[in-house]
Amino acid sequence: MSAAARLFDLEGQVAIVTGASSGLGRHFALTLARHGAKVAAAARRPEPLDDLVRQIAAFDGRAIAVPLDVTDPASVRESVRVAETELGPVSILINNAGVALDKPVFEQEEADWDRVLDTNLKGAWLMAQEVAAHMAKLGHGGSIVNIASIMGLGGASRLAPYCASKGGLINLTRALAVELARHDVRVNALAPGYIETEMNRELLGGEAGRALVKRVPQRRFGRPEDLDGALLLLASKAGRYMTGEVLVIDGGQSAKM
Repeated sequence: MSAAARLFDLEGQVAIVTGASSGLGRHFALTLARHGAKVAAAARRPEPLDDLVRQIAAFDGRAIAVPLDVTDPASVRESVRVAETELGPVSILINNAGVALDKPVFEQEEADWDRVLDTNLKGAWLMAQEVAAHMAKLGHGGSIVNIASIMGLGGASRLAPYCASKGGLINLTRALAVELARHDVRVNALAPGYIETEMNRELLGGEAGRALVKRVPQRRFGRPEDLDGALLLLASKAGRYMTGEVLVIDGGQSAKM
């Protein structure tokens, strides 16, 4: 293995990936496992996690399924305990769990706001706080990667709670990075644009998608693998002097904004 390849190697590292039951979370778990990390795949729904664990085992990776509700502090504490008991000290956290709401602002209710902000922002804070406390106590440091969005960099109709949550997550990333640097805990964020997954494939492949793609200078939507390089950079030693950064991966869309 070359010196450059070793920088991105995650052999011996333990990662928690939240929201791993589908979409980008599932892809992130597979990517980290393929690069040597032992993965605690966490989500509310256990059935898809079992399939993910089997898929990782098929290429001799190591993964476990961990039930997790990021909005519940007790569930957060238990998920980290299980991950460390089964796999070892956690050195990587991918805060990916999130929900979206597409509804006109006059129709949005307080419960809608609470559901989005609790999951996307408070949940990320709860997970980061718990995992970072373990990293600091054990003295090994680590990397926290928050999955934000270009919607956290600007506004969009019908998405006020989502935009607010992702904007908050970006600044939470910076605040945690400053405070946790002394413990050798790095905190960074990815801000993807439109990434095609099984959850949005029908939408992006339809009339709405044909209108949306015109906003992207590369004239295509992203694929999950387009995030791999940035994810591995932030999770591995290759990004050891990066903290408080937000990497935008959107085919040039935000540059045009």
